[in-house]
Amino acid sequence: MKIIVCVKQVPDTTEVKINKETGTLIRDGVPSILNPDDANALEEALRMKDADSNVHVTVVSMGPPQAEEMLRECLAMGADEAVLLSDRAFGGSDTWSTSNAIASGIKTLGEFDIIFAGRQAIDGDTAQVGPQISEKLGIPQVTYVQNFEIKENKEVIVQRQLEDGHEMIKVKAPVLLTAVKELNQPRYMALDKIFEAYTKQIKVLGINDLDITSDQVGLMASPTRVFRSFTPDMKTAGIMIDKAPKEAALELLGHLKSKHFI
Repeated sequence: MKIIVCVKQVPDTTEVKINKETGTLIRDGVPSILNPDDANALEEALRMKDADSNVHVTVVSMGPPQAEEMLRECLAMGADEAVLLSDRAFGGSDTWSTSNAIASGIKTLGEFDIIFAGRQAIDGDTAQVGPQISEKLGIPQVTYVQNFEIKENKEVIVQRQLEDGHEMIKVKAPVLLTAVKELNQPRYMALDKIFEAYTKQIKVLGINDLDITSDQVGLMASPTRVFRSFTPDMKTAGIMIDKAPKEAALELLGHLKSKHFI
């Protein structure tokens, strides 16, 4: 069985700040990590590999050359092969352009049984790329996967997360599944595999290696236009009133009147 896992290198959002003048992310000096939902997707593929030695796991990412470090982390976790789609022509791609490139990249890898992806990336939160890839590959998709099992004849039974419960979906491979954090607990990198990961060659594909043209990727091919990005205004500190009940009530009443709440 051949499994492809779509992964993304993202800035650690606990340290991300937004430039108030330009409305863009300040990425300088911000560490990059493997997108958390993608880590769950990779973990599930690796569990299938642990259970069956015939399973081959390939991780695919689109990004700048430095994304190779994240891909080597995936190899150190247990993936067999890594592919990076990297080209200046891909710069500025929105979800539509990104899915064009990744779908085309997957086609170059040949046949597959399952594509795993994270539900969404923490630097965009759109949850659009995975479903768009499936549409462009012409295969079924199931999102928000929190559990699943594979039956005979490549039939996949999926437990799909809902806000108030879950639903069961039966689908046949090839299929694309997007993972949520409830699916599993991602593993750490293995020490022996860390050394092995740096001996493996990461396959890098540019636009000339794919069956797409420059008008299908990049900023100019992206229909999405970001009007403004901003951080919410910080709330001012509250006021503690440490007085007798009657005095506290009178002071609170005065504050409410001064703010025109009453």
